[in-house]
Amino acid sequence: MSNPETDTDVLIVGAGPVGLFLANECARRGLRWQLIEARPSQSEYSKALAIFPRTLEIFDMAGIVAPFLEKANRVASVAVTSHHRVLARIRFTPDATPYPFIAMVPQDVTESLLVNELRRQGGAVEYETTLVSAVDNRSHMRVTVEQKGTRTERTAAFVVGCDGAHSAVRRLLNLPFEGAQYDALFMLADAETNEALPSDELQLCASQFGPLAIFPMSRTRRRIVATIDKADGDAPSLSLVQGMLKRRAPAGIEALSLRWSSYFRIHHRQVAQLRVGRSFIAGDAAHIHSPFGGQGMNTGLQDVWNLAWKLDLAVRGLANELLLDSYSAERRPVIKGVLETTDRLTRLMGTPGRLAQALRTTVIPLVSGLSAFQHRFVQNLSELGISYRGSPIIQGDGKRYFDESLGGGKGVDRRFLLLLGDDTGPSTREAATRMCESLDRLVELRSVRHHGISLVRPDGYLALDGGEGAAVLESIRSLLARQTSS
Repeated sequence: MSNPETDTDVLIVGAGPVGLFLANECARRGLRWQLIEARPSQSEYSKALAIFPRTLEIFDMAGIVAPFLEKANRVASVAVTSHHRVLARIRFTPDATPYPFIAMVPQDVTESLLVNELRRQGGAVEYETTLVSAVDNRSHMRVTVEQKGTRTERTAAFVVGCDGAHSAVRRLLNLPFEGAQYDALFMLADAETNEALPSDELQLCASQFGPLAIFPMSRTRRRIVATIDKADGDAPSLSLVQGMLKRRAPAGIEALSLRWSSYFRIHHRQVAQLRVGRSFIAGDAAHIHSPFGGQGMNTGLQDVWNLAWKLDLAVRGLANELLLDSYSAERRPVIKGVLETTDRLTRLMGTPGRLAQALRTTVIPLVSGLSAFQHRFVQNLSELGISYRGSPIIQGDGKRYFDESLGGGKGVDRRFLLLLGDDTGPSTREAATRMCESLDRLVELRSVRHHGISLVRPDGYLALDGGEGAAVLESIRSLLARQTSS
């Protein structure tokens, strides 16, 4: 499916965290890429903040996790409070991951780290460059861009829109952005505060006046998000933020100064498909939802992590249409789940009034004390529970697979991993070796210390897991044949 006469393999529109991460993945995999951005430079605002354990695992597999860990404030618990009373406190310590915490990294820092990594690999962002048109010629995309008033044409094997809620790529594809706007107006403030609250705990504050969330960025810097009846000025003032904290937050917390503040409205919207021919969309271009839960940026980053290896195989002539279609088939259910979860949380925390608050005060302590609820809460928030069961290119549960051998940027790269347990017999091992030799561009053979045979995709999810013997190898060969042109 690759066309050597194109200017680039992947044209990426939008240099937020999602577009930057996709560019990094293209570079790591040796693909040709171009990244265009309408803004004159990267964001100076913190915006998205939380990076969850599964995203950190993905960053580890991509070889870029170290600087994020160095910059992060680590959060290990979530408290639900009602002014002076703690309704629930849930430890955020998921099992079976080297990253049992939420990493708080401001978006401007995230973008800076990703840009630095791109530069290290010899790449750069084309700023002040907008997408004008994109025409699918079946064998390639013919794209018109405008850079500082000058229009030029380019050709690309694929176009990926990572250009946010007002996506030009989505509009050119005529994809409806289905959903609605929440009624409430929100305020956001990054504030310098005192040290009354622990720096490793996130607070969700329920109140009869409306919800407020406090995300610790350091010992003395916090992100404060809350509903507000009406805007007062162009941006929230220090006195307004102080009043919000006094009415809704735990006792003792004080805002001393503001670094940045704004008003915004939130939506819950998504597209019905993520692929149209040789064009794809990801991140906020494909889905937006409530900030409660902090899932937005993480979901977008995992969109392109799912997509990158499929584009890589396609450019190398190893992917068929089913594999490319699987991007939408796999990510759409995940996106739907995120929208539903954040909507429930927003409505649970956000309904104002004394009756709603009385119900929260009664129900939250009862439910949050259940171990099953705590486990599900942590699995959902951490995104470690994401799986691709039901995917057309998965046989089995499609759960994540991660161990230290997959990290560092080289542990899992451009090929599937055929994992043979140490109990695999000689004849099966010989057959597996022959199969991998015949599919050497597609599959790498590894021995591991566990039972049975597994096939791990280049994104660290299990394509097939379990069983032993020749029948399993035949299932693996059949599974690969369904999605590739090898």
